[in-house]
Amino acid sequence: MDRMWKGVFPALTTKFKEDLSLDVKAMEKHFAWQVESGVDGLIVCGSLGENSVLTVEEKVEVLRIALRVAARRLPVLMTIAEGSTAEGAALAQRAAKEGANGLMVLPGMRYVSDRRETLAHYRAIARASALPIMVYNNPVSYGVDVTPEMFAELADEKTIVSIKESSDNVRRVTDIINRVGERYAIFCGVDDLAMEAMLMGAVGWVAGLVDAFPAETVAIYRLLQEGRIEEARAIYRWFAPLLHLDVSRKLVQNIKLVEAIVGVGTETVRPPRMPLVGEEREAVVAMTRRALETRPKLPSLRSARKGEGALA
Repeated sequence: MDRMWKGVFPALTTKFKEDLSLDVKAMEKHFAWQVESGVDGLIVCGSLGENSVLTVEEKVEVLRIALRVAARRLPVLMTIAEGSTAEGAALAQRAAKEGANGLMVLPGMRYVSDRRETLAHYRAIARASALPIMVYNNPVSYGVDVTPEMFAELADEKTIVSIKESSDNVRRVTDIINRVGERYAIFCGVDDLAMEAMLMGAVGWVAGLVDAFPAETVAIYRLLQEGRIEEARAIYRWFAPLLHLDVSRKLVQNIKLVEAIVGVGTETVRPPRMPLVGEEREAVVAMTRRALETRPKLPSLRSARKGEGALA
């Protein structure tokens, strides 16, 4: 478990053809590039993966693509973000049968559940399969807050092993650790708080701009693991303007545009989303071009991807 729940896990974008069908070849290429760049796991069909506009069968297909590419070299997590607990449990069971290594689970979508309902939802998903679970806590976007006290209550669910902390409050890392110690592997889920969170005890980064800049994302993480704070901070400061694009209602459009400029994707999104236009688009283009012009030379790293070899 320790080997699996550390490092940089990209929240992968879902690639579409011009007719808005899944672009399998584009995803195979992009996912492979992420693996080759040194990431530690793959997460499919999350918020950045446009979960809400994918059918169940499409989600399963994207999972299969990631599993083929990963080839048991690193874990693949399926996102569970369904409208009802029953749908979430069913998809968790399906993901287990397909060979997923774990799940990233959101509260039930659309309805904003209270404390009792949220705990019941997570317990039901946890008991639907034997797969380990990362709880995705994002009260800013989804209105449901899984507090440190709630994580203490969920600690008896052995398959709930990790937290993607996206409350936009870096204090939460300390609060969770003070409340439950090292019971959970804490990942930062907010790009422009990642270094701060890892300095305070987070062991991983569920990243967004990694989709366009994997080498820089991995370098920041590895340098921090090696205690090379100043070198990590220099890259992080260069990266910060782009990382801010992750904290936006239009994070999907933002990051897909950056991918397109870098040459590793297209701007195609599924409605109701639409590609950026006008000043919004021009700002992202200018920011990305500045980043490419000032791209830092990355230092050599002593640490390789943790856990070499196939997953057990």
